[in-house]
Amino acid sequence: MSHFLKESDVDVVAVCDVYEKALNQAKEKTGGKAQGYGDYRQLLASKDVDAVLIATPDHWHAQMAIDGCNAGKAVYCEKPLTWSWEEGHKIVDAAKKNKTVFQVGLQQRSGTHYAEAKREFVDSGKLGKIAYVRTYWHGNGYHLRKPNFTEQPAGLDWKAWLGSAKSRPFNAHQFYNWRAYLDFGGGQITDLFTHWIDVVHWYLGDDLPVAATAAGGVYYYKDGRDAPDTISIQLEYPKQWMSTFDATLVPGARGAAIEFMGTGGHLYIDRGGYRFTPPMMRGQAPGEPIVGKAAMALETEHVRNFVACVKSKKTPNSDVVSGHRSALASNLGKIAYLQKKRVTFDPAVEKNYVLS
Repeated sequence: MSHFLKESDVDVVAVCDVYEKALNQAKEKTGGKAQGYGDYRQLLASKDVDAVLIATPDHWHAQMAIDGCNAGKAVYCEKPLTWSWEEGHKIVDAAKKNKTVFQVGLQQRSGTHYAEAKREFVDSGKLGKIAYVRTYWHGNGYHLRKPNFTEQPAGLDWKAWLGSAKSRPFNAHQFYNWRAYLDFGGGQITDLFTHWIDVVHWYLGDDLPVAATAAGGVYYYKDGRDAPDTISIQLEYPKQWMSTFDATLVPGARGAAIEFMGTGGHLYIDRGGYRFTPPMMRGQAPGEPIVGKAAMALETEHVRNFVACVKSKKTPNSDVVSGHRSALASNLGKIAYLQKKRVTFDPAVEKNYVLS
């Protein structure tokens, strides 16, 4: 929400949260101008609202996104678009039926340096045949928030927070660190891998994996979580290439990037910039690397793209179908991890879920 508040042509007129303290904090960020709601359906009923931002635990994304489409609002939904890949079909159907301007919070698609690297090294053919893509994202503080209470605080509607998840007594650690629990999120798999595999899909134009394998576990943080703190995933694709994702949350682990390995060179890219390195031939001096840097904050570029599309009714950079397929890929990795075996997927089931 903070990025929308910075835009001069955006008025944040309403906010919603099932925890009264968080709701009041959100209202304060708007200077007290926004109407507060405890039920998102009441917010969707407001005629003052043109577009909605969904930034909730993952298990709420699908229902809120569908309801937003059906209410005639433009929708910006944080990644991953879905908690399970099957939910994506319902969201795509709702968005197409209502002709919804729909942006997924995969902000790399609006990054100037990401588009530049794609054009200069992938689209141009300079990278050559790409057979292997390595992605990794080590370390993240989302799972280490310290609850300042143990009992359910006043003003929190725990039942509403749980939504479609299995009923259970209030748990402060699950409330504060929901991404560490598979009932509400997918840990690093869906929270972080979704970002990177979306870039890979975008660059290679091949966005439906046919198989996934995974290994990992809760190796370090023995605090009740069930989302792995260490994970390795391998995805295979129809056009004969594969992508891997490695991540660990253990202290000391750092680094988050994508590396494309091609017959024509090596492309490293992260949120700060890129570096292309020509292949080193035996007996020859190594070629000079080509580097580029980010022009501005990705979130700013992405929010501005969404706002422009709300006005023009054009398709945003991270549309509902590409967002669904990137969530599908990371969720396939999650399934492989849970089943402890190689799982396969038939891309034919997605033939009806494309942008019209």
